Amino acid sequence: MIAHLRGKLLAKHPNQAIVETAGVGYDVTISVPTFSDLPAVGSEVALHVHTHVREDVIALYGFLRPSEKLLFEKLITVSGIGPKLAITILSGMAADEMTGAIRGNDIARLTRIPGIGKKTAERMVLELRDKLPPAGPAATPIVSPMTGIEEDVLSALTNLGYQRPAAEKALTAATKDRKDKSFDALFREALSALSK
Repeated sequence: MIAHLRGKLLAKHPNQAIVETAGVGYDVTISVPTFSDLPAVGSEVALHVHTHVREDVIALYGFLRPSEKLLFEKLITVSGIGPKLAITILSGMAADEMTGAIRGNDIARLTRIPGIGKKTAERMVLELRDKLPPAGPAATPIVSPMTGIEEDVLSALTNLGYQRPAAEKALTAATKDRKDKSFDALFREALSALSK
């Protein structure tokens, strides 16, 4: 299951990005807001990915922000909304605006999104109203963003079988005195913190 991709952006279109990671080019379906915020082709990019598996296809859906991925995953739980329609919905309205419309029972606003009729909008409100995080700053916990090296160390630790919360705690302990350590130094310190 692919949950995150970091690599070189080979191509980008309003609904598609191709990201090369370790010599493999991944075709990722994206929303228009994600497309708008992508860096130039040839730059490094990191996408939060939802892997959708059906018997005839494996599709990757990518998002720059975890909140957009979370909303996408909530949308596809609504009966009648598949991944393609969920991407269309996310392209038609900003994620925070949509959360507000669903929580506020604003059917008229939701039906302005292409592909959303009154019945689908009503289902979205009914099925998602209580499942969405509260709007505003309280919804986003304050977390200092990880550097690329820190993300790589965390990935290496989880690949070794350590639980993510324990790995994050060890990584925090390893970075508390200095942020600019090499991968090797950070990995060794986090590993020794985990073995205590």
